[in-house]
Amino acid sequence: MTRFGSFFASVFLILSTVVPACAGGPLGTIRVGTWSGGAFTDDKTGAFSHCAAAESYGSGLAFSVGESLSRVWLAGFTDRALDMPKGTIMPFDVTFDGQAQFHLTGTVASPTVIVAILSDPAVSEIRKSHLMFVQGRKHSYEIPLNSTDKLVAAIENCVTRMSDGGAGHAGDFSVTAKKSDTAAAPFRRTKTAAESGNAPAGSPKLVGVSGTGFLISTEGYVVTNNHVIKDCIGDVQGNFVGQAPTKLRIVAADEINDLALLQAKGAKKTFSQPAMMREMPVRSGDTVVAIGFPYHGLLTSDFTVTTGIVSSLSGILNDTRYLQISAPVQPGNSGGPLLDTSGHVVGVVAAKLNALRFAKATGDIPEDVNFAIKTGTLRDFLDNSAVPYDTELTETELKTADIASAARAYTLLITCTANSKEAGKE
Repeated sequence: MTRFGSFFASVFLILSTVVPACAGGPLGTIRVGTWSGGAFTDDKTGAFSHCAAAESYGSGLAFSVGESLSRVWLAGFTDRALDMPKGTIMPFDVTFDGQAQFHLTGTVASPTVIVAILSDPAVSEIRKSHLMFVQGRKHSYEIPLNSTDKLVAAIENCVTRMSDGGAGHAGDFSVTAKKSDTAAAPFRRTKTAAESGNAPAGSPKLVGVSGTGFLISTEGYVVTNNHVIKDCIGDVQGNFVGQAPTKLRIVAADEINDLALLQAKGAKKTFSQPAMMREMPVRSGDTVVAIGFPYHGLLTSDFTVTTGIVSSLSGILNDTRYLQISAPVQPGNSGGPLLDTSGHVVGVVAAKLNALRFAKATGDIPEDVNFAIKTGTLRDFLDNSAVPYDTELTETELKTADIASAARAYTLLITCTANSKEAGKE
């Protein structure tokens, strides 16, 4: 049996979907959190072939990760609701924490199991991410990733020990040995020119940039801050929580008012529930809700919800384009919707007061002084761009949880790659 065929057999065994008589293993154990597995052998020669572990998520869904003797990483997806011909090729996209995306080609190993080869960068993302979204032609899955850093280390330890000593070295692979200098870089990533010291002096370093945006029309138009996307190099992407990212094109940008308009191609069918703007102006003292993705990937892969009030109807130096709000915002909230108690948009979250600069100027550190662009400025921007939007009178007061739930249909994480020397400058 080939190493892939043997891996398929182990997937069946680990997930208890099928128990083939020819399966060799598991030898030893891999137990990390709710993951379980071990080492497996070639069913004909009895020689060690690979290590793998799996986790079940209920409803017949499970995910398995393994590494072969030749250091090839594979993933197995099991869904008992599937019924596919064995050997069918199944392309699908995998997104980690709403950001890094990979296109994989899977092979149907049984009517309910798909197996795919993983690249080293994809394994790196599995190792550090908390949520994986799988999008196929007809099926999609949201898979939580728990303790995956320790899992990958345990699988690597299993392969190293088994390849050195065979079945005699089987044991608890979850207890990893002290890493050697070679193990410090387990994925054997090729260094970039900048990392190897061969890059020209002063070469720019690329970094990931993220912010928030929200859908404003059924035609796929998305509003965000100009400073979120102004330094982007290459594609700008947007995605809802738990969904694969969509490429967005920049339609218009207003640097003076810090607004940008993006659009997703073919988004009309997908983005069917745009945000609704408040018909009447907001008032001082009104309760507001800020939705956004602050410190995305560090705090949570989900958006965050904060509440406060409208503290003032003008910004710094009486700038009437802005609202001052007490709702806490952080880097990454920029471009997100500011909502009233009916869930209507009353502003675009733009910035927080620079506490250090303010402290140097006044000797005092301010708290909860943040700003949002008023809908009047936003409506002028959309009118000039000939983009339709809807307004509605605020009548029914909703619970914050219901406002946040409705916001999932139109709030997006905005990401791109930017020059580190420019990213974040406003």
